[in-house]
Amino acid sequence: MMKRKLAMALAVSMVVGSLAACGGKADQAGTTAAPKAENAQGGQSGAAEGAEAADGEKTVYPAGTLVVYAMGNPQYRQQWFETWLEDHRDIAPDVKIEFVQTEGTADIREKITMTALSGATEDLPDAAMLDPVTIMDLAGAGLLKDETEYLTPLLDKMVDGATTDATIGGRIYALPDSVRPQVLFYNQEIFDKYGVDAEQMKTMEGYIEAGRQLKEKSNGEVYLSYIDPTSKTWRYWGRRGLMPSAGAKIWDENGEVVIGNDEGTQKALGALDTMNSEGLLLKTTIMEPALYDAINKQQVATFCIGAFWDEFMRKNCEATKGQWRVMSAPEFEGVGKAGAPVSQYMAIIEKGDNPYSELFRQMWYDFTFDTQAKEVWVNSMEEQNAPYSNPVSKEMLEDPFWKEPSDFYGGQSFREMEGKCLENGAANMVVTPQDAEADEIISAELEKYVAGNQSMSDAIANMDKNLKAKIGKAEISQ
Repeated sequence: MMKRKLAMALAVSMVVGSLAACGGKADQAGTTAAPKAENAQGGQSGAAEGAEAADGEKTVYPAGTLVVYAMGNPQYRQQWFETWLEDHRDIAPDVKIEFVQTEGTADIREKITMTALSGATEDLPDAAMLDPVTIMDLAGAGLLKDETEYLTPLLDKMVDGATTDATIGGRIYALPDSVRPQVLFYNQEIFDKYGVDAEQMKTMEGYIEAGRQLKEKSNGEVYLSYIDPTSKTWRYWGRRGLMPSAGAKIWDENGEVVIGNDEGTQKALGALDTMNSEGLLLKTTIMEPALYDAINKQQVATFCIGAFWDEFMRKNCEATKGQWRVMSAPEFEGVGKAGAPVSQYMAIIEKGDNPYSELFRQMWYDFTFDTQAKEVWVNSMEEQNAPYSNPVSKEMLEDPFWKEPSDFYGGQSFREMEGKCLENGAANMVVTPQDAEADEIISAELEKYVAGNQSMSDAIANMDKNLKAKIGKAEISQ
C-alpha cells in the first residue's frame, strides 16, 4: 500500500507522500540553531554542545556510515566532514561519512526515486546535494525533511535568497550550500594586446561589440567565447545564463507554454544567435581538453558563466595565470540585471528512522558558520586546486579572508568579486516539476541549431511546439 502511494506521489511530483510509514520513528524537523562552543578546529561549533538528550546528556550517535549523494568532486567536500568527525568523537565515536560520486542531480534524483519505489528505504542515502528541480520532485514525493523550523531563525544570518529555491509552498526542504552568481571572466591580457576596452562589456550589446573588435583585430584568431554542441549550451548559456538575465520565460504564471513568443527568450537566444552566426564563438565542448588548450593559447577571451568556472580555470589553465579578471555579467537593455545566482543545497532524506539527521544538521551548521574551520579547509582546497564556493554566511563574508587577492586573477580578489556579483542579480527562472523533461526538449532543439541543422527562429518555434505537445501545462508553485 505504501509503495503504491509513493509511486503515485512521484508520478505527479507535487503530491505529498511520506516514507515514515515504512517503519521507525523519524526525528523532529523542528529543531533550533545549535548553541556555539569552542571546537577542536579553533572556530565556533554549533554542535559540540548542541547534541543533548532531554535529560541533559549528550547524544552519542551510533556506529555506522553517514552516506551523502553528491556531484562534481565530492572527495574534497568529504575532507571537511571527515575532519569535523575527528574533532567530535565525543558525540560520534564510530561514525564515518561517505560522499558517493554521481553523474549529476538527475542521476541523484533517479537513484533516490527508484530506491524509494523499491521499498528498500535502508538503502537510501542520509543526505544529498540537490538543485531546485530535484528538490521540487523529491519534496513533492515526501522524500525530504522539512527544514523550515530549523532554518527560520538562521535566515537573517545568510545572504539574501539563500533558501528561495528550496522553498515550496512556504516550506523549506533543504539546507543552503552555496549561492553563486553569474560572472563575466575575461582575459585582460588579450584585451590589452588588441586595444579593446573591457568596460564596454557591462551591457550585452557592448559584450557582443567587444567580440567583434577582438575578431577583427586578431584576424579571427581570438573568439569572444565558446558554444557547446551538447546539452550544456542550454544548461550554461540558456537556463543558467542568458534566459534569466533577459527576463525570459518558458511558462506564464498559469503554466502555459509561452517560450515561442516570449520577448525575453527572443533577447536571450537572439544574442546567442548573433554571437554564433557572426563567428564569435569557438565550437567546442566545455570542460574538455580542447577548450582548455584554446584558453591557454589565448584563443578564447571571455566566459559569461557561473562563478563555479573559477575552479576549472585554476585547475586547467595555469598558462594564463594572472591574466584573468572578473566583473558582473552583462546586462540586457531594458532589463538591467547582472545575471542570476545559482543555488545548491544539501537535503536530508526522509527515510523513516534516520539516526544521523540531527548529526548532519550540526555538521552543516559548522560548515556554514564556523569561520576558522572554513578558512583552513579553503586554504587546503586552493593548495589542491580543488573546488570551493563563497560562504552563505553574511558574517563570514565580511572576514578579510574572503577579500584576499588572487594570483590567478592578477591580484584581484575573486572571492570578494563573487560576493559583489550577487548584487543586482536577476531572478531565476520559475522552477516546475516539468523542468527536467522541458530541458531535454529545449536542449535538443538548441543542439540542432549549433549543428547548423536549423535556424534559431526555427529552434525556438520547435521548442514551443514540442513543449506544448509533450508536456502541455506546467505546475506553477505559488
